[in-house]
Amino acid sequence: MLSALDRFHSVIPAGGVGSRLWPLSRAAAPKFLHDVTGSGVTLLRGTWERLVPLSGVERTLVVTGRAHEAEVREQLPELRCDNIVLESEGRESTAAIGLAAAILVRRDPDAIVGSFAADHLIGSDERFLAAVREAVAVADTGQIVTIGIQPYEPATGFGYIRAGAPLVIAGAPSARAVDAFVEKPSLARARRYLASGEYLWNAGMFIARADRLLEEIAANRPELARGLGEIADAWTTDARDEVCARVWPGLEKIAIDYTVAEPAAKRGVLAVIPGYFQWDDVGDFASVSRLRQAEAEAGTDVVVSGDASRVVSVDARGLVITGGGRVVAVAGLDDVVVVDTPDALLVTTRAKAQEVKQIVEELRAQGLVDVL
Repeated sequence: MLSALDRFHSVIPAGGVGSRLWPLSRAAAPKFLHDVTGSGVTLLRGTWERLVPLSGVERTLVVTGRAHEAEVREQLPELRCDNIVLESEGRESTAAIGLAAAILVRRDPDAIVGSFAADHLIGSDERFLAAVREAVAVADTGQIVTIGIQPYEPATGFGYIRAGAPLVIAGAPSARAVDAFVEKPSLARARRYLASGEYLWNAGMFIARADRLLEEIAANRPELARGLGEIADAWTTDARDEVCARVWPGLEKIAIDYTVAEPAAKRGVLAVIPGYFQWDDVGDFASVSRLRQAEAEAGTDVVVSGDASRVVSVDARGLVITGGGRVVAVAGLDDVVVVDTPDALLVTTRAKAQEVKQIVEELRAQGLVDVL
C-alpha cells in the first residue's frame, strides 16, 4: 500500500458569497475569486498554491458552482478536468465535501481526503503543511481529524474546540483527542477559553479517510449519504447530468460540523492537531483592515486596495478599496471603511463591519438583487 501522504487528496470547497464583504464579494464573484488583501494573489489561488506541494496537481480537487467555472479555470489553469466538481446550486459543506469524498473513494478505496476552504488566509505555509502531515497520519488510523487554530485573542466570531488528552500516534506528536465543539461564545466566555489554554478556534479544516468520512455521514444523515452515493456512482457515466439534476437539489443543506465533526467528537473518534500559524477567514472588512495593518504601521493612515492614485485623504484613517473608477476623498474620519465599485458604494467603520450582512439582507428585501 502507498504511504498515507501518497494517498492524500486535497479538496477545496469554493462556494459561499461572503456577504459581509459586499459589494466586493457577490454571488457572481464571491470573495475567494478576489485578492482581498492586496497580496497580488486571489484567495483561491493562494489556497491552491498552499496545498499542491502536499497533494500534487493530480490529487487536488475543487468543488465550486457552475457559475464560477470559467473564473476558477482561469485562475487555476493547472486544474485537471476530472478534478473539478460543479454544483448547480449550493447545498452546504456536507454535500460538497461528501460528494468529493464519494468520487475519490471510487477512484482509490484507500484515499485520504482533506477539506480546506478556498477563502481563508494562512500566514505560514510550512507550519500549516506540518500540521496537515500530522493530521494525515492520524486520519490513516481511522479517526476524523480537524486542525484547530491556537487563539491569540478572545474572538467571538468563531466556534471553539476543547482539546483533550494527548494521543500516541506515530507521525503526529501534537495530536489530541477532542472533548467538545463549542458554539460562538460571549466575550466573557471567550476570555475564559483563551485563559484556560484548552481551547482552539474551529477553522473548518477536516481530514479523514474517504470511506470513514462517508461512514460518518451515513450514520447521521442516511438520506443525504444515499444521494451522494447515487451521484458518485454515475459520475463517470453518461447518466451523470441526469442524476445530478434529479438528486442534487434535494440534498439536505447542512454543515459538516453537524453531520461529521460533532457526532464524531461525542463518540470519541475525533482528533485535533493544534495549528500554530496565522489563520484568518477574511470574514469582513475588519479582517481585511487587520490583515493590511502592516501598511498602516508603516506610516500610511489610509490603506488602499486598488488604484491608490484615485484616493485622497486628509486627517483620516482606515481602509479604502477602489474599483469604481471614481476619485474617493476621505476627510476627518477615523477607522473608516470605503468600498467603491461601479454600481454600489459602501461606507462603514471597522467596528460595524459585521453589520454589512444586514445591509445585504435589506437590499434583498427591497428587491435590489441586481447588486447582490
